[in-house]
Amino acid sequence: MPRRGPTVVIGAGLAGLAAAVRLAAAGREVTVVEARDEPGGCCGSARLGPYRFDTGPSVLTMPGVLADIFGAAGEELRDWLPLRRLDPAYRMAFHDGSHLDLTPDGAVMAERVRELCGPAEAARYLRYRRLLGELFAAEWPAFIDADMTRLGALARPLALARLAALGGFRRLDRLAARHLTDERLIKAHTFQSLYVGLSPQRALGIYAVIAHMDTVGGVYFPERGGMHAIPSALAALLEKLGAPVRYAARAREVRTDRDGVTGVLLEDGERLPAGHVVVACDRYAARRLLPGRAADWRMRRPRFSPSCLVVHAGLERPPAGQAHHTLHFGRAWRETFAALESGRPQPDPSLLVTCPATDEDAAPGHATLSVLEPAPNLEAADWDRLRPRLEERLLARLAGLGYGDLSATPRLVLDPPAWAALGHTAGTPFALDHRFTQTAWLRPSGAARRVPGLHFAGMHTAPGVGVPPVLISGRLAAERILTS
Repeated sequence: MPRRGPTVVIGAGLAGLAAAVRLAAAGREVTVVEARDEPGGCCGSARLGPYRFDTGPSVLTMPGVLADIFGAAGEELRDWLPLRRLDPAYRMAFHDGSHLDLTPDGAVMAERVRELCGPAEAARYLRYRRLLGELFAAEWPAFIDADMTRLGALARPLALARLAALGGFRRLDRLAARHLTDERLIKAHTFQSLYVGLSPQRALGIYAVIAHMDTVGGVYFPERGGMHAIPSALAALLEKLGAPVRYAARAREVRTDRDGVTGVLLEDGERLPAGHVVVACDRYAARRLLPGRAADWRMRRPRFSPSCLVVHAGLERPPAGQAHHTLHFGRAWRETFAALESGRPQPDPSLLVTCPATDEDAAPGHATLSVLEPAPNLEAADWDRLRPRLEERLLARLAGLGYGDLSATPRLVLDPPAWAALGHTAGTPFALDHRFTQTAWLRPSGAARRVPGLHFAGMHTAPGVGVPPVLISGRLAAERILTS
């Protein structure tokens, strides 16, 4: 029997906003409640004096996913959120002093690989690039851009057979090494597995599609306002559609009866009636809001991703010749992942340095620098003891890489306790890792089977972690509501 009534979305992060825009654009009554005083969730923002920092993702790929949300409301993405494609998408700086600038242009990339690694490796690179495209074409429609709430979602034998034939169920490092021989090139196309919480030695080859999104599809960045401009634009679109976002409104309980969802009770005692509720905040923290029969067996033994230590620094001027994203690889590789998986700091971590020169709002007349080091989460390490040592080591490493002495600069540091304070379970902003048993249908479901009208969106459900997957999860929740 169809469920009627308004929809309440809990959380004004990317997933919640994506769901709300699609519902409002379809003429549904929808209200978003957000505990903080601004939109964004994980895609947050912070200020320190004149400096503004993005405290969430720094990489935007697959802008078509974002454009589809605006298109559902009859709007053009460029009118709300002009984007610039970054070139290079990344600068890969290797420990031997060489570097490789990644660009989506295949011919240009092949020439750069030829100059760095020789003509034979350039030919191998082009073949691997084609393989990445084939993996993406097989995986995207069947397992990423698809609803995984029913067991039948896995019954796609042709897609599974195609992925297997392409090497999608090999380990990622072995898949890359089967086609590439230069270790630098292998690192450049496998480090992305950390985005899904796994080392290249443990991640399946299907996650090579992340390298496809980055290196072939390209990396983008808003022309103004940084990454936080994305949720800000979505919230502004919601306002135009007449769907309110209620800030500083914390949900206390999702109310239900034997027929399903009936509404949301707020901390101040107000009750919002609802025929559908989309829980678009941290899935594990949200358990306190839900009735017992909403429990999902997939959540019984969660395996969380490693976390990260991030230092945001305010600079007087941008470093000369700095790329927007620079990945500094350490000498060690396998050893660093082994340490991380055992709950120890990496002995020689690779660092992602972001210097958003295209963000004019970040620090007018100045510059910002953000540095990310992978690190154990709260379940794996004592951060009261670890934090000072790792921060000191990170600043020393940056000085050695030519960024100067940052010890006296204005700094904002986010470590696992800080991530936990922001609402991230286990102190990791990367949610559950993407091991096989936490992928696709095996990831916590986007719908509560025993509570009609209760839906979930965000990193903890399929398709998973990353800006495009999170936006897709919001769309899938909206589609379930619109077709129920």
